[in-house]
Amino acid sequence: MIIKSHNVGNIQIAEVTSDQIIIQSPQDGLDLMGNVYYQGFDKVILHEKNITPEFFDLKTKIAGEILQKFSNYRIGLAIVGDFSKYESKSMKDFIFESNKTKHVNFVETVEKALEKFSG
Repeated sequence: MIIKSHNVGNIQIAEVTSDQIIIQSPQDGLDLMGNVYYQGFDKVILHEKNITPEFFDLKTKIAGEILQKFSNYRIGLAIVGDFSKYESKSMKDFIFESNKTKHVNFVETVEKALEKFSG
């Protein structure tokens, strides 16, 4: 796992990348959040490829549990990927509603994630 630091204004943003899946469970999300928080980061950028595919199946409830933890601890999260492949109306609605909160964003590029965090 590699953590790349981005600074936008006074905001420290951790972009987390890996060749493997980093988030398999809500506990993995909590562990990652704690790790970056204690390194001084305010927000996190994750790539879709580093999150278990079960996250994107809302019936598993993994997405809701992970995103709730980020919200509870007030750590902003952006997930970067191509979400057009998800045909489920409930997943599309979930992404749409999450993006409205500005706390959790599903975006296409790291640049868009940084824009969201700067605004």
